Amino acid sequence: MIIKNKAQRVGVLIDVQNLYYSAKNLYQSHVNFQEILKQAIDGRSLIRAFAYVVKTKTQEEKTFFEALIKLGIETKIKELQEYYGGAKKADWDVGITVDAIKMISNTDVIVIASGDGDFTPLVEYLKNQGRRVEIIAFGRSTSSLLKQEADEFIDIDKTPKKYLLKK
Repeated sequence: MIIKNKAQRVGVLIDVQNLYYSAKNLYQSHVNFQEILKQAIDGRSLIRAFAYVVKTKTQEEKTFFEALIKLGIETKIKELQEYYGGAKKADWDVGITVDAIKMISNTDVIVIASGDGDFTPLVEYLKNQGRRVEIIAFGRSTSSLLKQEADEFIDIDKTPKKYLLKK
C-alpha cells in the first residue's frame, strides 16, 4: 500500500452537485469546500483543483463560484439543460473523466470528491496508470464499488461537522 507523503503531486476533482445534494439530503446542510480541499491535499503538493459546477438562469450561484475561486479551486461551469416536460440535467461525468486522464502525467495522486459509481471505471484506469486514487464523499450515498476500487475512501459521514458549514 502506498502511503501519503509530502512529495506527492495531487490533482483534485470536485463533483459539486454530488456533494451538494448528499449534504442537503443527509444533513440539510451545505458542504465546506475549504475543508474538502484541505483533506484532499493533506499536506502534499497541489497541482490543480477543479470544481465542476452548474449555472442556472437566475445566476444565484455566482457568489458561490467566486468563493471557490478564492480557495484556489478552478471552476468549470456548465449550463443547466432544461428539456421539454420540465426535466433538467447537468452531468459532468465525462468532463471530470477527461480532466483526470489529462492530469495523469503531472500527478501522483488524483482525489475525486464524489460518491458517483459512474467513476469506478475511471478509478480502475487511473490505478492501472500507476496513480493513487482517493475518493472523498458521504459514505451513505457513495457507490460500494467505488469505495472498494479506491486506494483510500475518506468518509465525510464519519466526521460530518468537519465538512459541513455551520448553520
